[in-house]
Amino acid sequence: MSTLKNLEDLFEHQLKDIYSAENQIIAAFPKMIEHAFSDKLKKAFRYHLEETEVHVERLKNIGSEFNTHVTGETCKGMKGLISEAEAFINEDTERNIRDAGLIANAQRMEHYEIAAYGTVVEYAKVLGYREAARLLEQSLQEERNADEKLTDLAVEMMNMKAKV
Repeated sequence: MSTLKNLEDLFEHQLKDIYSAENQIIAAFPKMIEHAFSDKLKKAFRYHLEETEVHVERLKNIGSEFNTHVTGETCKGMKGLISEAEAFINEDTERNIRDAGLIANAQRMEHYEIAAYGTVVEYAKVLGYREAARLLEQSLQEERNADEKLTDLAVEMMNMKAKV
């Protein structure tokens, strides 16, 4: 990592971190989809995977606007979260428990993204990057919505399990 001298440098660094995180999710989610049992969960994961691909394009566009390459960083935080999810997938679990665990792992990833986007949105606002702030805010809201959908799905699954 290069020396960060000002908020612009930190903003650029954070864009690279989020870009890496989003690309790691794109690589990891197909395996999570494959191992999910519930059709609703598979659908939710597929939908979020498509959104994530849009987020990557937004980040590339923002980087281009500032003549910045958003590649070149590895988000160690997301790498760790994905490693935990992969370890969970390899556990021998009953299918409903697996789905609940997949949701928990996906929500950890969502919470990381929510924190990252929330921070970079504020940096963009302070720096006067209104269009970047607007685009990043859009991704932030989509991450919040994805987290909310996963929470609703988890509650629904627990209620169904309680009725058995």
